[in-house]
Amino acid sequence: MMTSDQKINLTMLCDFYELTMANGYFQSNQQNRITYFDVFFRNIPDGGGFAIAAGLEQVVKYIQELHFGEEDIAFLRSKKLFSEEFLDSLKDFRFTGDIWAVPEGTPIFPREPIMTVRARAIEAQLVETFLLLELNHQSLIATKANRVVRAAQGRTVLEFGSRRAQGGDGAVLGARAAYIGGCAGTACTISDQLYGVPAGGTMAHSWVQMFDSEYEAFKTYCQVYPNNATLLVDTYNTLKSGVPNAIRAFNEVLKPLGIKKCGIRLDSGDMTYLTKQARKMLDEAGWEECKISVSNSLDEYIIRDLMTQGAEIDLFGVGERLITARSEPVFGGVYKLTAVETEQGEIIPKIKISENVGKITNPHFKKLYRFFGNDTGKAIADYLCVYDETVDDSKNMEIFDPDATWKRKTVYDFTAKEMLVPIFKNGELVYKLPTLEEIKNYCAEQVDTLWDEVKRFDNPHTFYVDLSQKLWDIKYDLLRRNNR
Repeated sequence: MMTSDQKINLTMLCDFYELTMANGYFQSNQQNRITYFDVFFRNIPDGGGFAIAAGLEQVVKYIQELHFGEEDIAFLRSKKLFSEEFLDSLKDFRFTGDIWAVPEGTPIFPREPIMTVRARAIEAQLVETFLLLELNHQSLIATKANRVVRAAQGRTVLEFGSRRAQGGDGAVLGARAAYIGGCAGTACTISDQLYGVPAGGTMAHSWVQMFDSEYEAFKTYCQVYPNNATLLVDTYNTLKSGVPNAIRAFNEVLKPLGIKKCGIRLDSGDMTYLTKQARKMLDEAGWEECKISVSNSLDEYIIRDLMTQGAEIDLFGVGERLITARSEPVFGGVYKLTAVETEQGEIIPKIKISENVGKITNPHFKKLYRFFGNDTGKAIADYLCVYDETVDDSKNMEIFDPDATWKRKTVYDFTAKEMLVPIFKNGELVYKLPTLEEIKNYCAEQVDTLWDEVKRFDNPHTFYVDLSQKLWDIKYDLLRRNNR
C-alpha cells in the first residue's frame, strides 16, 4: 500500500478496466493499433443553451507527466492479473499520440467533440478517466459560473465555496473554472497562489463576536485595513445596529483619512428589503460610494429575482450552489471510440449503437466548424464533418437540425472557423497554453457571439449542430449494417 509520504502518480488515477483492457490489447497484439476517441457531452446542465469548456491545462500537464514508476508496476504485479510482458512495457510508457481540443472558455454544445485523441490503443484507453475527470468538473463549474455572472447583470460575482466543495481539488480547480466562467475572484487563497485567481476577503461573524461591541469590532477593522474596509453588518441586527455602527466607524476612521472606498456585507435576511434600506441609510450619511455585497446560498435564479426586485447590490459572493453546481452536479461528458486505423493508414469509422437514441455516437475522425455571420459576428451553427472535408464559406450552405431533420436553415455570408486546435503531435506539446486571464477574456468574447435567445435560462433556443452529408451517410450506413 502507498504510504502518506509518497507522491501520488496521477497516471494511476484511472479506472481499473483501462489497465485490464490495455493488458488485453497487449496480449492480443493490438496495443499499437491507432485509435480515435472523442470527448463529448450529451446534455447541457440546468437545461441551458450552452456549456463552457474548461480543464484543458490540467489535461496537458497530466499528459506530459504520464509514466509508471517502479512502485506502480509492483502494485499492478501484486494483482496477479497482468502479464510480465505488459508490465515490462510500462517501464517506458509515454504518450506518443495526437490530441485536438477546443480552447478553454469556448461555448460548447451536445454531441460535438470537445477533444479528440488519436493514439495507440494502450495509450488512448489509459487516459480516459483523467480526461473526463478534469473536463467534466471544470466545464461544469465554468458553465454554472457563467450563468450566475449573467444573472448578476454586470455586478461583481466572487466565488465563495471552498468549504463546501467536494474535496481540495474541487475547491482549488473549481475556483479556477469559476474565474474562466466570469467570476471576478475567489475566497480560496491557494487558487490565487497556484493559478492567479484573485483572492480576497474581509471578516466572518466571529470577528464581530470577539469584541465587546459591534462598533469596536468595526472600528478596529477599519483601523487595521483602512483601504479595504468591508464590514459584516448582520451579526446582531442589520438595520438597528449593523449599518449604523458601520457608518459610525467609517465616519471616525475613514473620513479623516479622506478614504471613500468601503463596503458592507450581508449574509442573511431579506436581501432586497435590507439592501434597499441600507443603501438609503448609507447615502443619507454621505457614503454614496460604499458598496453593498451579499452572500448566503445564492444561485442564478435567486440573483435574477433580487435584480428584478430592485435590490441595491454591488457584489455577490456565491458559494455552495456554484462550487458544487448543486442544481445539476454532473456534467456527463463521455469518451467514445470513433475510429481505428489500419496498418496501411486507412481510417475505419466506428459507432456505438443504443436503444437510447441519445447515446448513439457520431462516428469517424471529424472536424468541427463554427459558422459566424459576417454581418453580426454572431455564431449561427456548428458543423461536424469528416476529417478530409473542408467548408467553403464563400458559398451559401443548407444545414439541418440533426434532432429534427425537417428543420432546415440556409447559411449565407458567413465565416467558418475550425474549433478543434492541435494540442499534442506525436506526443509533443504544440499548443501554447494561454494565461488564465487570456482564457477568461476569450470566454467572455465567445459567449458574446451567442444570440440572447441561446443564453436564456428558461427554454433557450437550440443551437444548430449539423452533420455534413458525407458524415450523415457514413453514420446511417453503419446504423443499417449493425442493425441487420
